[in-house]
Amino acid sequence: MQTFSIITVVRNRATTISDALDSLYGQSFGDFEHVVQDARSTDGTLERLAAAADPRQRLVSERDNGIYDGLNRAIARASGEIVGVLHSDDWLADDQVLADVARRFAETGADAVYGDLDYVAEADPGRIVRRWRAGTYSPRLLARGWMPPHPALFVKRSVMSRLGAYDASYRIAADYESVLRYFSTDLSTSYLPRVLVKMRTGGASNRSLSRILLKSREDYRALRTHRVGGLATLLWKNASKLHQFIGADGPDAERAEINFIKDGDAHDH
Repeated sequence: MQTFSIITVVRNRATTISDALDSLYGQSFGDFEHVVQDARSTDGTLERLAAAADPRQRLVSERDNGIYDGLNRAIARASGEIVGVLHSDDWLADDQVLADVARRFAETGADAVYGDLDYVAEADPGRIVRRWRAGTYSPRLLARGWMPPHPALFVKRSVMSRLGAYDASYRIAADYESVLRYFSTDLSTSYLPRVLVKMRTGGASNRSLSRILLKSREDYRALRTHRVGGLATLLWKNASKLHQFIGADGPDAERAEINFIKDGDAHDH
């Protein structure tokens, strides 16, 4: 089976990073390196990383120019055949995630494997407030605003070497731009129909009206750059999320639904 490079970019997440570490280091499939790019944390994050004491951890702590620059720095240090991103306030859904993803790569020979994601309440991680079920990809879906959950996407490093990693000129939507860049080529993909990642509500893209507008402008720019669509695609992209809240309840679900423009991918770090 192929080896993984799991990327974590972090800054001052001492309250959540232990969940991410426990979920990764407890995987039944152990053939991975954990490439951690820390942006000079001062809140105890580095101490939590040191306490994990896992020999697969590859930690660098230095100033960066934002999350996408941090991701690019980590990817440049990666040596695994498959790259996945584990945000510092997310966690892998169970201890079989990497084993299942590795098996799917081996069975299909795909360039990318992706699955599903659950958003959970920040104050009550056991309560799901949004269910992102990606479904099987086809090229026509890009023009309808489709994208896989970025934290549940695993891509061969050779694809990133050929097509590039993250375009750091995007402040908040480089993950979406990278999906359009990869999926609008002849990339071979495989959908794994199960939840791979749990994500707390919150993130960088919906903290204010100005950030929501910036997210929409950058999404539109990415769509036009890759000639996938325009305003109609952007509207489809946002509206298509509404069904993900069916069955959710409580104030966290209401807040998440109000902020449905958020993809949840452009985490602060």
